[in-house]
Amino acid sequence: MADNSRAAEIRSGIEAFLKDRFDTKAEKLAPDDPKYQALVEQFQFDTWINDAARRVGQLQVVTHSLKPIHPDAKGSNLYAPPESLKNHHLVGSHTLPADFSGDVVGNAAALDVYKFLKLQFDGKSLLERALENDTELAKALSDNPEQAQAWINAFAAITEPRGEHASHTRGKQLYWLVGDDAADLENDAENFHLLAPLYATSLAHRVFQTINHDRFSEAAKEARKAKREGKYAEQPVHSYPNLAIQKMGGTKPQNISQLNSERGGNNYLLASMPPSWNVRDIRSPLKVATVFSHRGVFGSRSEVRLLVKDLKHFLETNPMSDMHTRDLRDDYTAMLMDELALFAMQMHSLPAGWSNDEKCELSVEEIYWLDPGRAEEDVAFREARSSVEWADDIRHRFANWLNTALGGKLPFGDVEFRHWKKTLEKDATHQRLQDRDRRWMESLMEDLTNLPGGDDDE
Repeated sequence: MADNSRAAEIRSGIEAFLKDRFDTKAEKLAPDDPKYQALVEQFQFDTWINDAARRVGQLQVVTHSLKPIHPDAKGSNLYAPPESLKNHHLVGSHTLPADFSGDVVGNAAALDVYKFLKLQFDGKSLLERALENDTELAKALSDNPEQAQAWINAFAAITEPRGEHASHTRGKQLYWLVGDDAADLENDAENFHLLAPLYATSLAHRVFQTINHDRFSEAAKEARKAKREGKYAEQPVHSYPNLAIQKMGGTKPQNISQLNSERGGNNYLLASMPPSWNVRDIRSPLKVATVFSHRGVFGSRSEVRLLVKDLKHFLETNPMSDMHTRDLRDDYTAMLMDELALFAMQMHSLPAGWSNDEKCELSVEEIYWLDPGRAEEDVAFREARSSVEWADDIRHRFANWLNTALGGKLPFGDVEFRHWKKTLEKDATHQRLQDRDRRWMESLMEDLTNLPGGDDDE
């Protein structure tokens, strides 16, 4: 054996690994038992390494595997480390860190070979050293350079696919349109690519580890406790609603892959369903003179009532003029504007022309605002709506309603109006409205002035 300190360290680590495995297998055997002697010979250094180099051909290190698609599928698996993948803005295997976990597929009886290749020395595994054709590993394995090289080549091949790339009848396949004409079946080979999806097992394992840490780690438990008690915590609280678990491999998860076995066959599935909205019954605002009256449609919305109540309470406490106060005030402002935009959009979703109902008592300005679809069929309505400056009337109504809702006792000036107007102009939520309707929203706060809690003259 070459006298090299690092090679000697690697050799010593390998011998310790073999001794540990031997002790486990021979624990219940007497020294005079023939099986004990067979194990002694089996775990001789050169004998075991040579056998491992033979059995490693039954395994493949992968990042994308086929068996999770179907346990009986026998097609190709791929090893595609993150640095070999195209970088893009979506979450994928390319986002994995350098210390990602490679998976292993193949004969589960040979997984001890992979455990051997995962042994770490100076921050590098034996597999990494084999892939780099490391000279220190070669010296650790054998004094015979040719023998050492043969073993290294065998271990490095664990990342290579067996044979040519192939799919399987039990694997998933789909045609992906790359041409211009999906109906041109005569040239389908040119118009379509046949894709065979694989399971991103290394990415799935990192997701599993991350979610488990966020759910069960001591730091996560302390963070949730702090949240319940209203205290500060260094770590944020992460929540994964409607999390599902997919079991792979049944009672033998190792038949799917090594990482699947480490997870006990558990694979997390994040919820990918549309949100469950608590949708109110949207009705036409009939039999009311204005949607901004004390019993009007907008002001009676529970979200609006709660926001106004909280804003009024906040302002009446005469808060200090500091950054915290301005931030909180701006949050209330943004939420009120969101509610107003949502209300308008819900009214716009009603059948066009609902304001023609004889029970509609709204002012013509509010009808112009809330029933724009009527202009598509009603020419006279369209011309009138285009010729009247109804937006000013709407914003004045809103300003008066909010002042009344806040109690009518709060002082008003000019400074706060400019700040709220700028806030509204930057609010992308209102960019979804039609141009004309958006213009009145942008100047909606012009009559609201200098609410307590801010002196930032912007």
